Parts: sequence; C-alpha cells; structure tokens
Amino acid sequence: MKRSLICIIAIFGLFAQLTAAQSSRVNAEQDYSNAAVNIKYYDRTMYYPDMTEDNPIYVSVSIVNTGKETLRFKLADDRMFSLDFVAHTIKNTELPSTQNLIIKRSTNQTVYFRELSIEPGEAYSFVENVKDYIKFDEPSIYYLELKFYPELYKSKYTSIDSNRLSLEIRPAPYAVASSMLPVEKKTASLLKPESISPDKVVEQTIIARQKSLWDQYFLYMDVQEMMLRNADQKRRYDNSSPDERARMLENYKSDLMQNRIDYDIVAVPEKFIIENTSYSQTDGTVQVTQWFKYPNFRQVKRYVYKVKQRDGIWQIYDYSVTNLGTE
Repeated sequence: MKRSLICIIAIFGLFAQLTAAQSSRVNAEQDYSNAAVNIKYYDRTMYYPDMTEDNPIYVSVSIVNTGKETLRFKLADDRMFSLDFVAHTIKNTELPSTQNLIIKRSTNQTVYFRELSIEPGEAYSFVENVKDYIKFDEPSIYYLELKFYPELYKSKYTSIDSNRLSLEIRPAPYAVASSMLPVEKKTASLLKPESISPDKVVEQTIIARQKSLWDQYFLYMDVQEMMLRNADQKRRYDNSSPDERARMLENYKSDLMQNRIDYDIVAVPEKFIIENTSYSQTDGTVQVTQWFKYPNFRQVKRYVYKVKQRDGIWQIYDYSVTNLGTE
C-alpha cells in the first residue's frame, strides 16, 4: 500500500512538472510577443563570395522592446548560440551554414550568456558578420533574414524573426583587371562613374564584360531603362510598390549576370572596334563592330548603343544588334 502511494505521488509530481514546463513555455512565448528584431547593413559596400575576413558582410542587429513592460532575454557571449542568419536565393533555396557554425553547435560545451533587460521603447544593438554564419559560394541576389533565440539556440521553440534585406554577392575581382578599370575589394569609393565621353563609356563597359567585372559593367548602365525595354516588365514595374520595383531591378541584374536574359547585351566578344560616335549635349549613339568566337567560325555583329547624359555622366540605356555574317 505504501509503495502504491509513493508511485501515485511520483506520477502526480511528474505530471505537475510537465504542466509547469508547458506553462512556462507558453509564458515565455507570450513574454516575447512585444519584442522586435531589426537588421540593417552596418557599412554597406560591395560583397564577394568567400573572403570572410577581408570582405565581411557586417549587419547591425537591434532587439527592440515594443511593449509596455520590461523585456528580458538571454544573450550568449558567443552570439552563434543566440541567433541565425538565413539567406535564400531568388528560387527560395536556402544557403548552407558555415562549417565553423555547424561544428560549434554540434560540440558538447558550456554556453556562457548574460541576462539582459530592455525598458519599453528602448533597444539593444550589436554588429555581426553574416559570413560567419552563411557560406556564400556563388555571385547572385539573395534575401537575408535573422532568427533571434531569446532563450538561446537550444531552446529554438522560441524565436523572433527579423525584417528581410536584399543582398547582392558580386563575382570576385581578379588580378586581370586593367589599370583603366580599378577595383577595390572593400569599398566602392573607386567605382564612381566619371565624366568621360560616350565612346569611352561603351569601351569600358565592354572591357568590363570581357573580364567578368560586373561592378564595372553596371557602372555606366541605366539598369532600370534597360529592364523597361520589355513591355511586360514595364507594365509590372509601373503597377508595383517601391519595394517590389527594387526587387525587380535586383532580379534583372542577377538574370543578366547568369546569362538568363538579354543574351546580346551580356555576350562576350573576342574583340571589338568602335566605328562611329555621335552625340549632342544630352543624347548620343555609339556604333561598335564585335567579333564572337565559336569552335569553327567567328560571328560578326554591329551594336548600336544609345546613351544619355545625366548630371554630367553618360549612361547606356538601350541598344540594337545587327548580324553582319560570319568569318
């Protein structure tokens, strides 16, 4: 009888613990309903694959108390145990985590943390390098988000999702860049368009494409006007919100970089000659003969680039192509 009584008490005790744990979990989720997480680029520049230390992607993370009560949460000294960066491709494929992150989280270790509190209307901010969390192998357009775990990574049942950022990873600059096309890995300060003539604009754009220097390639191009040459794209663009328009431009650039659209404008010529340039104070055309090498022949095409001047800078906004035969 005594033994049965002990068993009954133990069962009730276990049931009480499970109920308390479940109640605590619900309360924890409710406690964080007035917490928000915002992310933004800390010092946005040009980003390339890999190069975690030389070309970091610094993002400022802000945890905000949007409620009327004090917000309390845990923050690990090693923030890899407090948050996750998540990046998706345009096709919604999630990028893999870095090997370092996987090893850290799969190793049995003590996680040191601090308990922080934020008063209503206040925020706690810090800066993280996204490349410590996500492995970027290919240049493309990605969408970046953050998951914050206020009870640390091992308690992932409670998480707070951030806003979304668009992230462009460009092809890495290589040593083949000529002196006429300077490239600085960490900053775009040397990549400002200059007040050069229309023929030089076209020349530098073609050279940039020959060397796969996409940052240089888009430097003198009015990407929006190029995209809106397509009537369907223009209709969608005109009926879209500002955020959707920005996303359309990013997708268009990504498609160009991956040779999915407008093949003629991104085709790589073996050689080219600028035949004729004519322009007024605001508009102009540059005629270029280009040779494209194939296994058994070379194809010759005439490109006519249309350019316009804006704030003293000439930009390519349209083009046409005529086949001149083969050699």
